[in-house]
Parts: sequence; structure tokens; C-alpha cells
Amino acid sequence: MRGTDMAKQQMNIKIKKGEQFLVTIQRIGINGEGVGYFQKQVVFVPGALPGEEVIVEATDIHPTYVEAKIKRIRKRSPNRIKPPCPLYDQCGGCQLQHLSYEAQLEAKRDIVIQALRRHARRLDVDKLDISPTIGMDNPWHYRNKSQFQVGMKEGKVLAGLYGINSHRLIDLSECRVQHPQTTRVTNIVKTILQDLRIPIYNERTRTGVVRTIVVRVGFHTGDIQLVLVTATKDIPRKQLLIDEIRRRLPEVKSIVQNINGEKTSLIFGDETEVLAGDEYIQETLGDLSFELSSRAFFQLNPIQTVKLYDEVKKAAALTGTERIVDAYCGVGTIGLWLARDAKEVRGMDTIPEAIEDAKKNANKHGFTNTHYVVGKAEYWLPKWVNEGWKPDVIIVDPPRVGCDRALLETILRVRPKTVVYVSCNPSSLARDLDALAAQYRVDYIQPVDMFPHTAHVEAVAKLWMIVETPNKLVPLGT
Repeated sequence: MRGTDMAKQQMNIKIKKGEQFLVTIQRIGINGEGVGYFQKQVVFVPGALPGEEVIVEATDIHPTYVEAKIKRIRKRSPNRIKPPCPLYDQCGGCQLQHLSYEAQLEAKRDIVIQALRRHARRLDVDKLDISPTIGMDNPWHYRNKSQFQVGMKEGKVLAGLYGINSHRLIDLSECRVQHPQTTRVTNIVKTILQDLRIPIYNERTRTGVVRTIVVRVGFHTGDIQLVLVTATKDIPRKQLLIDEIRRRLPEVKSIVQNINGEKTSLIFGDETEVLAGDEYIQETLGDLSFELSSRAFFQLNPIQTVKLYDEVKKAAALTGTERIVDAYCGVGTIGLWLARDAKEVRGMDTIPEAIEDAKKNANKHGFTNTHYVVGKAEYWLPKWVNEGWKPDVIIVDPPRVGCDRALLETILRVRPKTVVYVSCNPSSLARDLDALAAQYRVDYIQPVDMFPHTAHVEAVAKLWMIVETPNKLVPLGT
């Protein structure tokens, strides 16, 4: 926005902090808040639902929008329900438990549409095929991994998440979106730490040892992995701690320590040590199995991951003759999901350990038509094209910030027939689709609900090439 426009907008905002006023909520925002308008200003209201008329109080005034809290609901949405979690309004891990699940799925499709309207100006959003959101039959207990911060209160060990807009630790002895085994193991580990008086890390004083309890469970194998993230390598009564965990939790197959002594919000540090059991646990997706180390990335909702990857396969429309590039390939899950129906799959990632895992996973399943390299797609793609190997399909599954700009430019230069975009952020999806729209037509977008009761929505977009291909390319960065 230009400076003069911003100044005009600021002049128009006459709402004062603490002022109360009536707002009609129009839609759900990308963070799960209700979005309405007052005096032509956007108002964000956490907890409000579309169609509701709410008396709100302004809590923060910004140049282009206002934040407010509900004082009273004058007209309630028929889709408003009582959240089943007793800590819902404190925890902040979920944002939409007060909205019926059917309405959540509709809201998530609308979040994708609104992001496209804001960020994809080259696209005629009204003419796009945006399918209803694919949901879960049972949208509870779907997370296979928990990462709970550890703290002390009145001599008692706590483990959970920090409260909404605060640094107050909410103890989560039960969580309705976590697999029950993750919370069970966490609760028993809390008791063991308490019984053995293992020092708990204090962020303010930077003293103590145990910072985080991480538990991952294999949905289909039952394997359980426990990671204790500590501020120091030394743990008082370490062997006794290990022995007690093995005695009280014999089902845990992997006990790992990760050391993170930095003042940071990141969970993991660089050093990891297996304390007992195996380095890996096993998990399966469809007929593929994967070895998961403590720091390996793996989708948090295995049930929906199968649906997501099947949508990728559907969008790729493979006949057995296609050459596929799996950009941001990680440990190779998407590429391996498609490998049986493709001529060849090539993947790349900037993390060498991920590429080694991808190679191991491919070899374990007997794939001979896969090839994985360390590096960026914007280097490897032009190099392969110049060598006579051009992809028919490119799959991108970027982080929340979206695709690297250089990768988008490379796709526009390489011009595969089909691009399949797997998104975990509607805003970055919309921006990247806008960038690709000069040479690609969006065939359709399929939202997928990977995280019920949160505002997160994933989507698979299929794009068709609409221009011819050049003959020779120069690798970027050479």
C-alpha cells in the first residue's frame, strides 16, 4: 500500500481502544478468528463465527485493522457448539472446536478462496474449480506426535503448551487431538521426572535440565519413540531415569536425548543420542513403510496423509510413462507414493540427511526408477533438461512460506506439462499460483483437512502448461 493511501486509511480509523461496538461476522480468517467490518474497517474477533452479531471491545488498533474481543453474542450461529475440551479457551492449540465439524470444512474451503482473492490477481477466482474440503470420519486423536514443554508449578512437574498470547504453561494431561498413547506416555514421564527429582529447565533463569517431552507413535505399527530435550548433556540420575522409563513404559521402543542449550524457541538442538532401544521406529503409509528417527519429518496425521497423497496421484494422472520431479522431497514420501505408476522419479532437497533417508526408503521398497540428489531444484532442473531429461510432472510441497522465487522462475523456464502444488498455507499458495499463471492454467484446487479443529488447511492444486517449451536452459547459480 502506498504511503498516501496508508495515511488516508489511518485517518479513517476512529475506533479507540476499549470502545465497544456491534459487528456482524462475515467469514473465518486464516488464523481462525471471526472477520467483520465496522466503519469500513476490518475487525478481527477471536471466537466469533460467520453470521453472528457480536458486541465487541477493541483491544488493539492497527493502521489497517482492529483487533477486538467478544463481550456479548447478540445473534448466535446455528453452527456454534460447545467445545469438548475443557482447556480449549486457554490452550490455543485448536482454534475452531466451537464450530461444528461440517462448518469447519466449509470454512476451510472459504479460507482458500479468500486467500486467492487477496493474492492471486491473475486468476478469475469465481471460475476456479475449488472442491469441497476432504475431511475425516473421526476428526479426533489424529496427531501422531506431541511436543510438550516442561515446567514446574508449586513443586509439580507440568507438560503442555503455552496459553493464548502468554507464556503461561497449560498442563495437558489429556488432549483430544493427540493420539492417546502420546499423552499417556507424556503423563508417565512427568511422574518419573517428579519421582526422581530430575531438574526441570527454567527459561527465565536458564537453569535446570529437561526442557521438552516429545512422543511419536506409529499409528499402524504401534511403535513409540520418546525424546527428552535437555539443556545440558548431563542428566542427574540418568541411568535410573532410563531404567524407570523402561520399567513403567516397556512399550517404548526408542528412548532418545536431544541437547538444546540455546536460548531459542526451536525445540531441537543439533546433538542427539540414543539412550536405550532403537534409533528408529517404523510407520507405514498404504503399502509403504518408513523408518523414523527422532528428528525426521513425517506428516502428523497419517490417516489424512494417505488421502492427501492420493489426491497428488490423481492430479499427476500417471500412465507409467511420465518423468516426475519431487521438489522439496524430504525423505521421499510423495515421490515413492507415485513411483510405481511413473517411468522415473527424481527428487532433491537441501538437507543431506533427508536425501540419504530418501535413498534408503527407495532401496528398501525395491524401487529402481528413483534418483535423489542434494541441492536446489533451480540448479538441478535446468541441468537435467540440458542433458536431455525433461520432467513431465513437477510436484512441489514447500514449507509455509511457499516456493522459493528462483524455483518458480525455473518452473516457468523448464515448463513441464503438469505442476502439482501441495500447500500447507493458502496465502503462499495463492501468491505462487499467481506467479505461475502467466504460463499455467489452474485446473482445480482440492482442500484437505489435515488438522481438524484448527485453522490450518492444506490443498492440492493441479496446473496445466499453456505455452511451448524452450530448447536449452542455463542452470541457475552456475
